[in-house]
Amino acid sequence: MLVALLRAGDHIVSSQFLFGNTNSLLQTLQAIGVEVSLVDATEARHVAAAITPATRLVFVETIANPRTQVADLAGIGALCAERGLLYVVDSTLTTPVLFLGRNVQAGLVVHSLTKGIAGHGDAMGGAVCDTGLFDWNRFPNIAAPYRKGDPAGWGLLQIRKRGLRDFGATLRAEDAHRISVGAETLVLRSERACDNALQLARWLEAQPQVQAVHYPAREPRAARTCCGLVRRRLRHADGLRAPAGILRQAQDDRERVLDFLDALKLVIVSSHLSDNRTLAIPVAPTIFWEMGAERRAADGDRRWLDPAVVGSKTCPTSSAISSRRSRRWRSNSVRPELYLRSS
Repeated sequence: MLVALLRAGDHIVSSQFLFGNTNSLLQTLQAIGVEVSLVDATEARHVAAAITPATRLVFVETIANPRTQVADLAGIGALCAERGLLYVVDSTLTTPVLFLGRNVQAGLVVHSLTKGIAGHGDAMGGAVCDTGLFDWNRFPNIAAPYRKGDPAGWGLLQIRKRGLRDFGATLRAEDAHRISVGAETLVLRSERACDNALQLARWLEAQPQVQAVHYPAREPRAARTCCGLVRRRLRHADGLRAPAGILRQAQDDRERVLDFLDALKLVIVSSHLSDNRTLAIPVAPTIFWEMGAERRAADGDRRWLDPAVVGSKTCPTSSAISSRRSRRWRSNSVRPELYLRSS
């Protein structure tokens, strides 16, 4: 989508709190001449300060993966509407059940169909949705062949032609079927996963071995950018429907982190999120390795970070960390921080 809409000399403002592979994509854009400014998107004023005459769009995640910072979704939307900028929101961690892009004046909403919408970790796909709010007449990069008919369709037309066609991306028929079937239970799975994550967050808060628990549906405990902002920024005003979890320890405690992972019984040690399983993985040496230690630290992550992404099948509490090796972790002086997202 970004490659299809941008060209050398353009500038974009992006949240600095990004999924590792999204960060890699922005590095690719920089390599072909697109300037990228990474800012703290939890406050719209940081975005405003980074805008230049060459700025073409603003990009944020609803809730950042993995640190769970919540972007100032409505504030940035109002800013983009005022400046005539395309506002792109990645809703992977929220899905349409928890977040509607139109409510914050987003022009495009990006979904990973692989994650919550399909819901079973057995298909790969993605979707770009045009909310109809952005005036594509104001976007200078629409090529002449696509400036025909209703301007409301220009953006997606160029994305399909220059993004899908030119790069050869094709959704397999079998994956399309699995995504379609999975989407039928999206609401039920989302509600159950959010309830499970909330129960797990409450249980973890009571454990003396846990230094801190950060979960979007809970009141913020320290930083304003943590999770309490979900109460007014996402679709559910009660704040009890919000995405899921991460255990974090410093690199010096690498063996203890691995011991903790080895002790898990119900939790599957694997990448992915937002399917019906509860998962955990150390992200620093895996999916966030390419970001480098400096960027991870700037984003609020220490060098060893383990997400516990809560699924809809089970609510792991004490049994999730009970095994022959768990006593070693329980008696250790290290007190991890946990960041919870529901899948």
